[in-house]
Amino acid sequence: MAWTRQDPGARRGYHHGNLREALIDAALNLIAQKGPAGFTFADAARSAGVSSAAPYRHFRDRDALMADVARRGFELFETHLEKAWNNGQPEPFRAFENVGRAYLDFARNEPAYYSAMFEAGVALDSDAGLRQASERAFAVLRRASEALSAHAPAERRPPALMMSLHIWALSHGIASLFGRGDAGRRSLPMSPEDLLEAAVLIYLRGLGLIGER
Repeated sequence: MAWTRQDPGARRGYHHGNLREALIDAALNLIAQKGPAGFTFADAARSAGVSSAAPYRHFRDRDALMADVARRGFELFETHLEKAWNNGQPEPFRAFENVGRAYLDFARNEPAYYSAMFEAGVALDSDAGLRQASERAFAVLRRASEALSAHAPAERRPPALMMSLHIWALSHGIASLFGRGDAGRRSLPMSPEDLLEAAVLIYLRGLGLIGER
């Protein structure tokens, strides 16, 4: 599996047009190798093949670099979730299941981005673009929850925000423990997809949104 667009050991020549991308790739490679807290701004510069002063042309510090990595991760995450939701097609419950699988797929296939987004300790409010990207990704899950809850009678309809937060926590917990694509993955005697599907079925049945299947 390729962590980024370039081999981790490769060095890049610097010119003004590609330094930002080189630093993003370097950060992703270092996250893959050492975790989101295991390297410095100077390490990222060294990995990108530039001087320790060069990154300041684009980022004020390491936190700003990590915020940009996380923002890009959330943008990619939103694309994955939106494609899975597919406007609720072929029907809302099946599309809802697809969103859960997409969550697991992202954690497995983009572990460096996943770590930057959720484990790097980057404050969402530190960067407006990061905050907006994370909210757009969550909005996909909220729309899916709204579509499902709409099938319940009005007097028994669960709040869509509460429902989306519960499903997010459930999906994230399974992805972080059992579905990730790095050394942090725990073993499980069943697939993460089966575990998530069973948990979501139990949750939705408890809310009265689905019957026995």
